[in-house]
Amino acid sequence: MKLIVAVIRPEQLSDVLEALFHADVRGVTISRVQGHGGEIEHVENYRGTTVKMALAEKVRIEIGVSNHFVQPTIDAIMAAARTGEVGDGKILVLPLERIYRIRTGEQDQDAVTPVATPQPA
Repeated sequence: MKLIVAVIRPEQLSDVLEALFHADVRGVTISRVQGHGGEIEHVENYRGTTVKMALAEKVRIEIGVSNHFVQPTIDAIMAAARTGEVGDGKILVLPLERIYRIRTGEQDQDAVTPVATPQPA
């Protein structure tokens, strides 16, 4: 099992979510974050003072996946998040020691498997 953490441009989020959905990847956590990578510093004048805007707005996506979903998840994010410009982001793949589904107590592989939604009778 792996924890995939992607930091992407906010404007690419809907494309990335759609790509993950088409890759059957579920269980996504999203946070708004700020960061600095290879982007050129942005300078603004605010009330007569020059201010360096060193941190860019980004979106952090965290997804716990079983091993056979690692590459499809990476491929989906890479294809949907890439603009070809500096600042497209990063994808980190980290080992995941344990996963628990709080509602059922399921662990590890069972906890990262999508839950089947009950069909109405």
